[in-house]
Parts: sequence; C-alpha cells; structure tokens
Amino acid sequence: MDKVQCNGHTICYLEQGQGEPVILLHGYCGSSSYWEQVLNYLHDYRVIVPDLRGHGRSDAPMGPYTIEQMADDVLLLMDELEIEKATLLGHSLGGYITLSFVQRYSSRLNAFGLIHSTGFPDSEEAKEKRVKAVSVIQQEGITNFVDSLVPGLFAPGMEERQPECIQKAKEIGYLTPPQGAIGAALAMRERPDRRDVLSASPLPVLLVAGEKDGLIPTERVFTTDHPNVTQVVINEAGHMSMMEKPEELSEAIQQFLNNVHSS
Repeated sequence: MDKVQCNGHTICYLEQGQGEPVILLHGYCGSSSYWEQVLNYLHDYRVIVPDLRGHGRSDAPMGPYTIEQMADDVLLLMDELEIEKATLLGHSLGGYITLSFVQRYSSRLNAFGLIHSTGFPDSEEAKEKRVKAVSVIQQEGITNFVDSLVPGLFAPGMEERQPECIQKAKEIGYLTPPQGAIGAALAMRERPDRRDVLSASPLPVLLVAGEKDGLIPTERVFTTDHPNVTQVVINEAGHMSMMEKPEELSEAIQQFLNNVHSS
C-alpha cells in the first residue's frame, strides 16, 4: 500500500489503473480490502481505495472522530495525489463521509454515490447502540465486537451459503484498532441529517441498496429520486454487496461511471 500524511497522521491507500479518478470508501470496521473483488472489474478508471482514519493500516488517533474530519482526510488525499476532481463512492460509514464531502467540497466532484448508506442521522435507538458498541470494544475487545457485528451485515442465510465470505469480513474487522472503532462509532453517532445535501445536489448520484439489507433498508437509501439520481437494488444482497454480489455491484458502478463520463 502507498501512504500520505493527512493532518499529521498517515492514511494508507491502494491505487490501480488509469483514467478518470474514482475513490471508494469502505464501511465501519472495514478496510480497502472490502473492495478487493470490485477492483477486478473497474479496469477503465484510476481507482483509489483508502483505509479510513482509524481503520486498516491507516493511523488511528486517540479520541472521538467526526465525519467532517474523515471527509477532510479524503480531500487531503486528493490534494496529495493531485486529483482535481473525482467520483466519490461510499459504503455505509463511507457514505456518511461522502455526504459531508459533497456538502463542503462539491466542486471537487464529478459525481458521487451511496452504497448501502443513507442521508438520515442516527435515531435515538441507534445512538444508544453506538454507546453500547464503545462499551463492548472497551470491555471485551475488538475481536468479540467484530464477531457480533459482522454476521448481521450479510443477507440471511449467508453463514450457511458462503461462510468464507463472512469469515473474510471478520478477519478484516479484527485488524481495526480499538480506538479507531471507538472514534468512528462516535463520529457516526453525532452526524447530522444530510438528506437535504443528497436531494439538493445537481451532481450525478448513484444510490445502491441491498434487497435484504437488515441495517439500512431500501427506503432509507432511496430518499431522493431526481432525474440526476440512479437507483439500483442488488437482489439477494444484504449490507455487503461488494462481497456478496461483487459482479452485480461492479456492473452498477461501471454503468454509472460510463454514463457520467460519456455525457
């Protein structure tokens, strides 16, 4: 992996290909490895896949993070790589970061997308779950937390059909520094409602939902249906289509990118 310095800490990233830049942001307790299979399909673009602050091989500063900080990391990464404009696609936590980026730096984007993500803020119940997650990580460690988190990210029955897929997601999660998982959980808890950012943007938008996503159902993904918005449902997928249905997700991304850069 390559690395850059962002605000005094290191962000690690993968890069492949040439052409128009595309940045893929992973979800909570994930890393750039989440996108491994999707990268096999996106050959016509310059694809940059960072490990977010507090995740993977990137630095994990102590203390709570904010979604805005994590979006600023992406901006600094673009500056370091001399990328004037890119398409930014975020999965789950990565989608929250994407919306913060759109709100403040939309001039740096050609297009953006949310993959199993939403403009809604956390409900009060969800905020309580974030606090509980922090407690579990502090008291039981990251391994136990990831073991309880990961199976629910996948469509029902995946443990029987593709146990190796769930095991891989767990192994990626185990590498999350505990303070990184805590910092990101608190960042998600405090994020504002950004549905208006989504509905007001004139940029091309890709919204991808999993038919069987138990965390963020379709109606919470598809909060706008303006003409600039492309809505895609990945059949039989839960919250992790990049691992459950990589070919279908890649096809949706490829078609969206082709439309963006052909218009």
